This record gives sequence, C-alpha cells and structure tokens, in this order.
Amino acid sequence: MSNVTVNLSFQKTLLEEIDAEAKRESRSRSELLREAARQYIRRQRLWEDAFALGDRQTARLGLTESDVAEEIKKVREHRRVGK
Repeated sequence: MSNVTVNLSFQKTLLEEIDAEAKRESRSRSELLREAARQYIRRQRLWEDAFALGDRQTARLGLTESDVAEEIKKVREHRRVGK
C-alpha cells in the first residue's frame, strides 16, 4: 500500500497536544494521526451498525419513535429510583 502526503491545518494548541501525545507514546505525529483516523472510521461504522440494528428491531416489533422514547424514559426512571 502506498502512502500519500496530505496537508492539514490544526490550531497551534491542538498540534501541541498531538505532538505531546505522540512523544509520550514514542511514535511519530503521522502514526498517531493515522491511528486516530482508523479509530474514528471504526467507531462511525459501529454506530451505523447499531442504528441499523435499532431500525430493524423497531420495524420488526412495529414500534414508533415515541414508543422507543417512552421505553427509554421508563428505564431511566427505574434506574433513578433504584439508586
């Protein structure tokens, strides 16, 4: 796999944090940013999968958005009372 160089703009303070973290982890800035991008993409895909599962379940069970909101409200109330 070949690498392509890109130019990115960061606020100075953010770049300083990136550099400090890369140094703390004994890796280059590029390595840190590549890993951050991979994790971001992986996390987005997981969220997409979770929402797709929710959509399939609500369709399968015939639930509406207000039904789901009501169930969330019940669970939160139960947790609040249980503490």
